[in-house]
Amino acid sequence: MIKKFKFEDKINEINQEILKRRNKWNLTSISWMDFNDVSQILRIHINNKWTQYDQKQPLAPWVNRIITNQIKNLIRNNYGNFSRPCLKCSAYEGENLCSIYGKQSTACALYAKWAKSKKSAYDTKLPVSIENHHQEVNNTPVDTINFEKSINNIHLKMQVKLKPNEWIYYKMVYIDNRSEIEAARALGYKTTEKDRDIGYKQIKNLRKSIVAKVKKYIYNDEIDIL
Repeated sequence: MIKKFKFEDKINEINQEILKRRNKWNLTSISWMDFNDVSQILRIHINNKWTQYDQKQPLAPWVNRIITNQIKNLIRNNYGNFSRPCLKCSAYEGENLCSIYGKQSTACALYAKWAKSKKSAYDTKLPVSIENHHQEVNNTPVDTINFEKSINNIHLKMQVKLKPNEWIYYKMVYIDNRSEIEAARALGYKTTEKDRDIGYKQIKNLRKSIVAKVKKYIYNDEIDIL
């Protein structure tokens, strides 16, 4: 029988993994949150999820997945969500310049909306000039999300976790882009009801079960989607 470790038993290993990520926290413009604050947030989050750790598996990969996702979430919540839309616009020419309007201003509808709804929160969270922090801007999660990799991570997890019939449906519909009717035929489903697609009840239940599982694994940080 495998001995069950408590969070406190592994705190030194957890701290070592957290310390390795110090260079990932480069938002020096957020003066009220340094890496010590981030480290404490990470420890609390790991502790809260400790019951989800499969102790048959190595600790470091599980901890690092949580650390990675939480650092990305912290950067997004404290910076990316409030930065002006110009930074992701093709007309952006650096600093406060725009190839369409000359200078970034409320003449642009997107900028005007940001100024009205998010600028005050942005100024509160980032009290220093953004022009002096190009590294933070360029490294926000919005610019670095690899959607293809994220989707592939979901596929790999589902191949392991889904039941055989669920995987057949999942692969045909979500990977091979086949129709649900084709998936129903492949699964041998039938129906005697008039004007109903074959296996519509089974397909509905399969879809519901698969969606629930995907949401569960993403929510529990068991799939890296960022």
